Amino acid sequence: MNQPMEFSVPIETPSTANSREHWAAKAGRVKNQRKAVSYLMPAEARSWRPVLLVTLTRVAPRSLDTDNLQGALKAVRDQVASGLGVDDRTTLVEWRYRQERGGHCVRIRIEEIGT
Repeated sequence: MNQPMEFSVPIETPSTANSREHWAAKAGRVKNQRKAVSYLMPAEARSWRPVLLVTLTRVAPRSLDTDNLQGALKAVRDQVASGLGVDDRTTLVEWRYRQERGGHCVRIRIEEIGT
C-alpha cells in the first residue's frame, strides 16, 4: 500500500454559484486552476489503482457553505481525476471536501482505502 500523498496548489477558489461572471472570464479561471493542479500533482499518482480517498481542502480567508464549497473546487476535482487517469464520477475514488481559514490555496491529499 502506498503512503498518502499530499500537495498544495496556491490558487483562489471563489464561490461561483451566484456569480455573474462572463463566460470567457470563467473559462480562463477554470483553465488556470486546472493548469496549476496539473503542474503540481505528483506523476506517481497516476499509477495508483485501488479505491482512493481524495480530500480537497480549500484554504481561504472566508468559509463557504457546503454546496458552494463543492462548486468552488469543481475544476480542481476535474483535474485531479484527470491526473489519476479516471473520470471524476468513478466509484474508484471517494471525494471529501474540507475548508480552513488562511491564505488562498487548495491542499490535496490522495490515499488508498482499499483494493
